[in-house]
Amino acid sequence: MMNKTFSTRALTLMAMLGGLSAVLMLFEVPLPFAPAYMKFDLSDLPALFAAFFLGPLSGGIVCLIKIAIKLLLQGTSTAFVGEFMNLLCSLAFVLPAGLVYKYRHTKKSAALGMLSAALFASIFAVFANLYIALPMYVSLYGISMDTILAMTRAVNPMVQDMTSFLIFCILPFNLIKYTIVSSLTYALYKRTSNALHRLLDKEGIPQTVK
Repeated sequence: MMNKTFSTRALTLMAMLGGLSAVLMLFEVPLPFAPAYMKFDLSDLPALFAAFFLGPLSGGIVCLIKIAIKLLLQGTSTAFVGEFMNLLCSLAFVLPAGLVYKYRHTKKSAALGMLSAALFASIFAVFANLYIALPMYVSLYGISMDTILAMTRAVNPMVQDMTSFLIFCILPFNLIKYTIVSSLTYALYKRTSNALHRLLDKEGIPQTVK
């Protein structure tokens, strides 16, 4: 029997947000200071909505659904490294923001949660790239770290070594990404959540997934 804290409509909403998140992954744009394999998208926006509206666990589930749909429809071009990193960084952003907001549903708490989560996820991405993604790419594709740095240096002359790559490429890329997602969520969430509350209230379904 399904856990009663997971209502049918809440699960449906998570599935819909996961699908929307997967669609948003298709609309990727490069940033001028980052190499071509690093693309910006807004796929964490629906997951953050889920974390705020249904709870942090639901936000994490939406992140998982997003990656699952992407793999089912498109497969992987990065030997699953890109998808794994996307999932890790999404969770590092969505879960802390959702946890802060869970205990106090105010605009101030939402802003604080997103700000702290953006900083945490950006720093997390630096170390995840250094210790997980880059070594895996080197091992799986047989390319050297110097080749990766050269690709980045071609579009970002400030990158001269691994330290500058992390500081002037990975860190600002993620700060920009999570700041934009946070700003859009802050601007849109209240209006959207009111509509979702009315939808869920029609049948008296609990709005929070524990």
